Amino acid sequence: MIEHLGGAVIPTGFDVPVEPLRRAAHYTGEPGCIAEARDFAARFLEQLRTEWCAAIDPRADGELLLVVSELVTNADRHSNGPYILELEGTDSAVLVSVYDSSAALPRRFPKDPERVGRHGLEIVHAVAAEVSAERVPVGKRVRALVRFPG
Repeated sequence: MIEHLGGAVIPTGFDVPVEPLRRAAHYTGEPGCIAEARDFAARFLEQLRTEWCAAIDPRADGELLLVVSELVTNADRHSNGPYILELEGTDSAVLVSVYDSSAALPRRFPKDPERVGRHGLEIVHAVAAEVSAERVPVGKRVRALVRFPG
């Protein structure tokens, strides 16, 4: 932060970031990509803790990793090519965006405890504050906003 006293600029030694932290990773769909995406997201959370002084509790940490896992798994299963994971965060929330080559928008199935599988988007909707999907020129983008309590 910088204080202005009588026109003088005095550095206080503590600068607060003003732009969200943004990182992106590209995955080919090879075995291990989903684990790599989770690791990428975990490192991103550590950067938020360091650079934004984000107080992210273990539950929110786990929820973000779950959302990343589900969205990346869906991209891995339902697209015909590589996909991109993009994270944008502050001390209060992270926006998870996954881009893939399939133009087919994800379907959210009704709750059914008898159904085996296809619960990923249902889980994302339960954990995230907001979820959206839209077509983009290269396929689609699915986004989920995960807020941190406090």
